[in-house]
Amino acid sequence: MNDWLRIFDQNVLVPPHPQRARQLLKESTAFQCVLKWLDGPLIKQGVLEVLSEVGCHLRVSLFDVTYRHFFGRTWKTAVRPAEQLSRQPSRIIFDEPLYFHTSLNHPNVVAVVEVVTEGRKQDGSLQALSCGFGILRIFGNKLESPTSASQDKRLRLYHGTPRALLHPLLQDPFEQNKHMTLIESCSLQYTLKPHPLLEPVFHLLPQNLLVSGLQHIPGLVPAHGEKGDTLRKPRLQKSVTWYLDDLFFTLYPSLEKFEEELLELLINVGRAEVGTAEILERRLCVGVHNGLGFVQRPHVVVLVPEMDVALTRSASFSRKVGSSSKTSSGNQALVLRSRLRLPEMVHHPAFAIVFQLEYVFTSPSGVDSKAASVTSLSSVACMHIVRWAVWNPLLESGSGKVILPLQGGIRPNPSHCLVYKVTPASMSSEEVQQVESGTVQFHFSLSPEGHLDTPTGLVHSPEAERQPSRKPPTSPSDRWLINEHPPISASSVVTGWDPCWPHLGPHFAQQEPPSEGRISHLEAQLSQASLVLGASVAEQLQELPFTPVHTPIVVGAQTRSSGSKLSRASMVLLQACGFPEILDANKQPAEAVNPTDPVKFNPQKEESDCLQSNEIVLHFLAFSRLSQDCQGAPWPKTVYFTFQFYRFPPVTTPRLQLIRLDETGRTGSGSLLYLLVLTDKDGSSDAGTPGFQLKYLVEPGFLKPGEQRWFTHYMAAQTLQIDIWDGDSLLLVGSAAVQMKHLLRQGRPAVQVLHELEVVATEYEQDVVVSGDVTRFGCVKPIGVYTVVKGWLHLTLANVGHVCEQRVRDSSSLPPSRSRVISNDGARHFEGGSLISRGGPRLKNVVQAQKLADVDRELAAMLFTHMQHGSKGPQGACREGDAVRRRKLERMRSVRLQESRGENPSRRLSSLTQNIRAQHARDLQVIAAYRERTKAESITSALSLAITTMHTIHVTLGTAEFFEFALRNPHNTQHTVTIEVDNPELSIIQDSQEWRYFKDAAKLHTPVEEDMFHLRGSLAPQIFLRPRETAHIPFKYQTFSVGQLALAQPSAELGSEKDTDTGLPQKSSAMPTKHAKVLFRGSGGKPIAVLCLTVETQPHVVDQVFRFYHPELTFLKKAIRLPPWHTLPGAPVGRPGEEPPVYVRCSDPNVICETQNVGPREPRDVFLKVASGPSPESRDFFVAVYADRWLATPIQIWQVYLHSLQRVDVSCVTGQRTRLSLVLRGTRTVRRVQAFTSHPQELKTDPKGVFVLPPHGVQDLHVGVRPRRAGSRFIHLNLVDVDYHQLVASWLVCLSCRPPLISKAFEITLAAGKGRGANKRITYTNPYPSQRTYHLYSDHPDLLQFREDSFQIGGGETYTIGLWFAPRQSPGEEEILIYINDHEDKNEEAFCVKVVYQ
Repeated sequence: MNDWLRIFDQNVLVPPHPQRARQLLKESTAFQCVLKWLDGPLIKQGVLEVLSEVGCHLRVSLFDVTYRHFFGRTWKTAVRPAEQLSRQPSRIIFDEPLYFHTSLNHPNVVAVVEVVTEGRKQDGSLQALSCGFGILRIFGNKLESPTSASQDKRLRLYHGTPRALLHPLLQDPFEQNKHMTLIESCSLQYTLKPHPLLEPVFHLLPQNLLVSGLQHIPGLVPAHGEKGDTLRKPRLQKSVTWYLDDLFFTLYPSLEKFEEELLELLINVGRAEVGTAEILERRLCVGVHNGLGFVQRPHVVVLVPEMDVALTRSASFSRKVGSSSKTSSGNQALVLRSRLRLPEMVHHPAFAIVFQLEYVFTSPSGVDSKAASVTSLSSVACMHIVRWAVWNPLLESGSGKVILPLQGGIRPNPSHCLVYKVTPASMSSEEVQQVESGTVQFHFSLSPEGHLDTPTGLVHSPEAERQPSRKPPTSPSDRWLINEHPPISASSVVTGWDPCWPHLGPHFAQQEPPSEGRISHLEAQLSQASLVLGASVAEQLQELPFTPVHTPIVVGAQTRSSGSKLSRASMVLLQACGFPEILDANKQPAEAVNPTDPVKFNPQKEESDCLQSNEIVLHFLAFSRLSQDCQGAPWPKTVYFTFQFYRFPPVTTPRLQLIRLDETGRTGSGSLLYLLVLTDKDGSSDAGTPGFQLKYLVEPGFLKPGEQRWFTHYMAAQTLQIDIWDGDSLLLVGSAAVQMKHLLRQGRPAVQVLHELEVVATEYEQDVVVSGDVTRFGCVKPIGVYTVVKGWLHLTLANVGHVCEQRVRDSSSLPPSRSRVISNDGARHFEGGSLISRGGPRLKNVVQAQKLADVDRELAAMLFTHMQHGSKGPQGACREGDAVRRRKLERMRSVRLQESRGENPSRRLSSLTQNIRAQHARDLQVIAAYRERTKAESITSALSLAITTMHTIHVTLGTAEFFEFALRNPHNTQHTVTIEVDNPELSIIQDSQEWRYFKDAAKLHTPVEEDMFHLRGSLAPQIFLRPRETAHIPFKYQTFSVGQLALAQPSAELGSEKDTDTGLPQKSSAMPTKHAKVLFRGSGGKPIAVLCLTVETQPHVVDQVFRFYHPELTFLKKAIRLPPWHTLPGAPVGRPGEEPPVYVRCSDPNVICETQNVGPREPRDVFLKVASGPSPESRDFFVAVYADRWLATPIQIWQVYLHSLQRVDVSCVTGQRTRLSLVLRGTRTVRRVQAFTSHPQELKTDPKGVFVLPPHGVQDLHVGVRPRRAGSRFIHLNLVDVDYHQLVASWLVCLSCRPPLISKAFEITLAAGKGRGANKRITYTNPYPSQRTYHLYSDHPDLLQFREDSFQIGGGETYTIGLWFAPRQSPGEEEILIYINDHEDKNEEAFCVKVVYQ
């Protein structure tokens, strides 16, 4: 108990300002602040002479600038001796870590650091003096953005004490206030950064409590050593579960008299009227407290009087109650009718169990208050704490009985609230004081089987684990959940609170915010079955092996866009259209390449080509479709294309109009050819040449050093993905893919290849299964993944070589070496200077002397500042660069001005000379100050360059770039070298097996050492080097982030062939250039070598593209099934039947991507879980699939697009129209809009055409859905601005269609092949007595057509329906549904006709 009281008394917190506490609570953020050292002569010499044993320490407090309010608890560092201040330079080293977490993440919440000197006066008393303070900004200027920089910072110190911040004259920002005076040459070195590792122990530390890493926190495992930091990587102690049974409360002198006195006092203070106050409930809050705060939110249960229990229980329980209450001298007690389970206890002296007895009072409002409002209920109920007790269990105890005295009054308690009074101590003896406030008694045990005669209705905590809930409460009433008694409203609990009688609700709003209520009414379970059931609820459920079922999408199984060789008839048609010819540099036609011919790729031949400039040409020619698909199927009038080539910006082409050729433009296969023609701004077709051409110039000036081979590899392996979009509806028509390996010229001047690409549209569905033999390629048929060939894209790709106009690079600009071993021997000297002429001998270790103003823009701008009369300083970098020249011109201008003036030139010349001398003197003073400031930095930088090795590596997404650094010990003494890496994507290979794997892959024959590094947890690894010894340090650089590419779409005004220059997108996408630095420190902390890496990111290969449309603000869960192992390109060859495990990584850390290792010959699935954003947001990410445990090289890279759309759920019947309305909200301006749908045969909109959407108006869009087939699927609906072709709104209509009831069935047999079809008849009788109009529909309009689409028939009459069945080429069976709908489009009858084609 002493340990708990000591910690509790020492850690009383001042709450935040009430106005700040009422604001919306946010997630708490943890911080680590390391106060390193204090520089400067802070302590005056007179203090050192008056005081003895002078020491210095720091105090840190939290301060709210907005409300001028200190809160939390002031934290102090250890006292450091002040003798260090006599040194030069004076410095006091603290190096003490400070931790805290807070949810008040606002820029005006700061930390105030005070420097305090203490010493003993002559009489021996201790005196403390404030020497200054500083303001440490925790959060940035933007809300919810804590400072994340972990580098060292300097805190400026001010004269005075922090109490000056309470003065009304000090207004924020304090740093710019005229009353704040800086202490010259004094500062505090510190680091402040977020500390996420503290989040798992939030339940042990209250918010806004500043604690030291050297302080022992109850519930945490102490760190090793005296200076061990417990909170840097906190570890929780093992928890145990305690059980409390037979809990009784006795109050003095009796329960009845105690409650009577309590009600009388409530009436006297004006909280209730005479005769109306009643006790609604008696509650008990039981929680585990570690001296700092409650570990979890306390359990809240209901107590009942002892006699009420005796009337409802069995005789055995009544006897037990009677025997237990003998100690209370016949007084009635309050009883808990259940067992309490506390799973958060820890064997620690500071852990205690706190009991709080609360009363809820109510005052009936009478018969005249039937229509009482919610606000009037505020005076109905209130809650008060009347007694509390704390029990610190012994560590060695296992079970037993405990009797504790209750406490009350103004004594501090864990809830920090006022408690009901107790009898004055002067009126009773010490023995009587132990019981006159009341007692609580109970049995405790560590075994769940203890006291089985007590019903085990358990009070469950919302979290059985140690993790606290960090979700803010929705309302203060969430803490109370009352089931049996009259309810207490949220407003009554809040507004009924009084400062004199505070309840526990506001207290917990300032501590850990509750997320849900925990009060329960625990009734007695009389049957043995319910007893066993209650015990089973408390046990931890064991997880069973279970694999989530997702509909897998098979990679490679669905139809992918493929190119084919054009027929001669198609080539004749394209040749006659007049497309421009592609010529080489000599104006000769480019060599035509057959797309079906194999490509013989020789990298050396590409690198030795004299034509180093490559002009890549993409010429979009035409778009064709099947003639059978013309009837009823939507076909766009205009299209546009989106794609990205290499690292150029993503391209969105202009809208191209589809112009159909006449009947002569039909190929032998029956497809219709549409030419692509550039449209004008008014929508009409361009009168120029057909087609659309784009050019990319890839020349040595565009490529970085060493990038040529990466571009060649990209051309040889990459597949260009092209998306085709409807230019009017902005819906995706389909996608095409073309391989670019045929563009490798291999020494030829120019090549061109004509492709006919399939445009494939893919639709995904859910809740289906997959069937097929997974061991054979192409046999897995994913049901629910539908692919439709929309048409064919005719595209010409060409590569024209040009002579490079740039000069041949010198040796310094040659591509870097491809060696895997980097040596630092070449970094042991200075580069030398240029004092000697170019023709003379070159001397090493010579640095050229230059004017300071010529090499430093900041100094030049400072020297030029005083010449700007009335100016505040130079404007911009260019002005700073010309500052030297401007300063000289100003001097010359002033001299000439003085010479041309006045009558006395000698006097004016003397005055001018004095001004120039004064100006020179000021310049010399500025230069001297600048030299003193930069001298140490310049010397350190020059010395650092002597041991620095520069190296450039090229990396791609997901591929590990391996290299070794030959580290040599330059000294004659041995060293333990610490290796510090500043980039998380660069890592040291510490596993010898991994090192050996990468060396074998790189064919590197340097030695491999076992146990090479000394690992120290999260600290930097160390290596031992003998004198003059060289060791190879293995590194790998691997990135999974794609970087900030130029995602902004370029202007659509790209040129066509008639604008030969404008169609050349010269700007490249800014592939990010990263940097990494490795510092090798010796035993004394000084660096012995530095490795600076320049990382050039290159485009990567994409093997598969997935595009998903999903409802907004939901989770997309998909399973992508890998094809059989032996069919994957790049998969290692193994023994038959041996399949290595699969590993996956994702470029987006917010996407859950995982795979599971299954048995042999089992299909392998990659599971994705992605959160969709608000509509119409879209996101994309990459998934890399690996076959090696070291994640060296991916065998597959997928690109996944996720489009978030507004979801509209429709439940309908096939063949019957279902109507609904969508709300359209106008924008700021008037828009002419039109609705488009992906399935116009099944979904109709009203208005149909173009209509006006008024600004800021609300309008309904009526939608009618008549699906043709049953099942669940998606239909896209876009609202497009027809003037600017912008997407105004988009919906994802989710159909759930069920088939109709079939009333009649027929069967006919037809001949398959080229026939005329067949005419048939069926009859229909009107069952109604009046005349009706009916409409006819079919789910296969291409196979069945009606003689009349609608007919009228009198009551009871019979009508003959004429049918015409179209011929089909292939034999088989088909079921065709005939829908007979009434005038409201409701289905009256449904006939099924089974057609057998033979």
